Amino acid sequence: MKKSKTLFFCQNCGHQSPKWLGKCPSCGEWNSFVEEEVRETEGARPAELRYDGVPQSIAAIEADEGDRISTGIAEMDRVLGGGIVGGSAILVGGDPGIGKSTLLLQVLEKMAERGLKVLYVSGEESARQIRLRGKRLGASAKDLLILIEVELEAILSRIQEIRPAVAVIDSIQTVYSSVLSSAPGSVGQVREASGRLIFLAKKAGIPIFLIGHVTKDGSIAGPKVLEHMVDTVLYFEGDSGHAYRIIRGIKNRFGPTHEIGVFEMRDTGLAEVSNPSAFFLAERPEGAAGSVVVPSMEGTRPILIEVQSLVSPTSFGMPRRTAIGVDHNRVSLLVAVMDKICGIHLSGSDIFLNVAGGVKVDEPAIDLGIVAAMASSFLDRPIAAGTAVFGEVGLTGEIRGISQTGVRIKEAARMGFTRCIFPRTHSHEALPETRMELIRIGSLRELTEHLF
Repeated sequence: MKKSKTLFFCQNCGHQSPKWLGKCPSCGEWNSFVEEEVRETEGARPAELRYDGVPQSIAAIEADEGDRISTGIAEMDRVLGGGIVGGSAILVGGDPGIGKSTLLLQVLEKMAERGLKVLYVSGEESARQIRLRGKRLGASAKDLLILIEVELEAILSRIQEIRPAVAVIDSIQTVYSSVLSSAPGSVGQVREASGRLIFLAKKAGIPIFLIGHVTKDGSIAGPKVLEHMVDTVLYFEGDSGHAYRIIRGIKNRFGPTHEIGVFEMRDTGLAEVSNPSAFFLAERPEGAAGSVVVPSMEGTRPILIEVQSLVSPTSFGMPRRTAIGVDHNRVSLLVAVMDKICGIHLSGSDIFLNVAGGVKVDEPAIDLGIVAAMASSFLDRPIAAGTAVFGEVGLTGEIRGISQTGVRIKEAARMGFTRCIFPRTHSHEALPETRMELIRIGSLRELTEHLF
């Protein structure tokens, strides 16, 4: 016996309410509540939806990191923590046209070339469209199977029948279950489809990639619980004006979080960028005021990025503050610290700040780079050649220590930099042996002495 009732769900974040609301109290979206039917099952769950597990000692459970499946793409393996773990559920999100389907089709092709049977399930394209895209990418392995299907029960049946090494669902918003009467893409359908696919992945040991749509603010569409259910959440980032694409691990139960993989979009698909520091610094101007290089950490990988600043007298009553790639509020805070501590008065100037290449950085180590770039542009003096800076700036002007100092210095030395300005109070980790000039500073007052 089944009971049915209706609830109202926010189609943006999945918040539920017993009545219709004009504005979602969770995400603030307007007119996003839709009525959906919710069924409650009485009695025990079906046998196929149970693990039938027994308690066992954690020491007796066999698990080996060597059991991971390599994707054949080094940048993808890095983000996943070394490869795909058997039975894992991986959610991949990103803007439309960013390259999610292209990347996963390339991953399946690499695996199929090694003799692994893989399955690509699409509910958005026809088989002919996928074949045409496959020709452009060079995907023609016989073990790469294509299934055009949107019904959940049929997809589950095919996966159990084929038992592929890896399956990709493109996309989870197009899959619907006949158990529910709501439309595909609704919160109920996304929760039902993802839940049963994840259950199959765990029970059968088949890794499954779920491609998810994103909302206008960049988050995964559907219920937030979807990101809690999966093992790994990957976001595919990039700008149509730039050739690069970054896949970033937001959550990973089997490896480090916030790890990134860098790709370059070409006519033949996505190509790996093995040296991101050289890629982002390739067009850096020499001897230009307002430009500085900061060693940033993305997961376990150090990357050198260029921070650019333009400070000019304002012609309006209210100076403009524009920041791209960094937190706008952080820039305002650093401007106030510079005005109070360093005597560099920026209150009457327009300030434009940009991280070259469209990279987004949110770690505090970029603070000293922002200050250095603004000071260089305000004084119209280029920073000494071969200088890299990093460190966190406090409200009293002190330079605070940050983690992984040695790794950042080593990456700067590898790229040919000769000077590095960093916090005096770093961690107790041993610094690498290098010919670089290492300059330790404790406050912003010391910065300009060594910067130019």
